[in-house]
Amino acid sequence: MAVRLRMLLQHNLNPLHVYCRLRDFGLPRRVASRVSGLYERIYRSWLGN
Repeated sequence: MAVRLRMLLQHNLNPLHVYCRLRDFGLPRRVASRVSGLYERIYRSWLGN
């Protein structure tokens, strides 16, 4: 079960997934790109990559 949770979180927290969901919510491409880019910086620093 822990593996399933990890895979689910990995997928849902992926910056590209975040970008796609922002677009689904109706944000313009440029705004979604900027938000997901900022999120990616935070995400990568949190992971230590």
